[in-house]
Amino acid sequence: MTDERATSFGAEAHNYEAGRPEYPFEAVAWMLETVPPRARRIADVGAGTGKLTRTLASAPDAEVVAIDPDPKMLHALRSAVPGVPAFVGTAERLPLPDDSVDAVVLGQAWHWVDPTAASAEIGRVLRRGGVLGLIWNLRDDRVDWVRRLTEIMSQSSAERMLAAGDPVVAAPLGPLVQERWEWVRPITRKTLHAMAASRSAVITASDDEKRRIRRDIDALLDERGVQGDETIDLPYVTRAFRAVRT
Repeated sequence: MTDERATSFGAEAHNYEAGRPEYPFEAVAWMLETVPPRARRIADVGAGTGKLTRTLASAPDAEVVAIDPDPKMLHALRSAVPGVPAFVGTAERLPLPDDSVDAVVLGQAWHWVDPTAASAEIGRVLRRGGVLGLIWNLRDDRVDWVRRLTEIMSQSSAERMLAAGDPVVAAPLGPLVQERWEWVRPITRKTLHAMAASRSAVITASDDEKRRIRRDIDALLDERGVQGDETIDLPYVTRAFRAVRT
């Protein structure tokens, strides 16, 4: 992964916010279910525009801090989730004291990090018994038209990593356990274009390639009979993982 792609999202923060799906509440709750049921301090790392942050912050007992390497993404997050402290940082270098949080979560982000360095740094800020949670929303490519959509846009870094095997964590984190949820998101043509435009490979593509992707998505939706503001059901699989700090 190049730094250019990992930090490219701020240029399309508006499309990221408009096009990316929310996370299923059940999946977020599962990541955190082993955290003691007291006032919980949670760091959302690679928080982006706050897709995961807002779900975390909705819990009445949660104290959430958002961290992202891109100031433009944090600007969008502060508008979307007002009141949540937000700081520039990475999983390998967190702007947090030792033993200061009960959970660290990353949504659509672990594939960008050095897992050994990030595990050590997250272990530094987690209290003993605290939890690392990792979560991804993935389009369900078992469905023919969704697989064709992926071929048009190309596989993402996350999709390639998870197709090759489960994510890797290192000491002082214990073994990962995982769960998955299948669900459907009704999506319009406009929102689907925003989702495509928010992908790092598209953001960093040439103008000709961006036009080709847009044209091919339109042709696919035309074939599916999606007109105007009509929606099409886009199936997703959410995969969540958690590990306890030993």
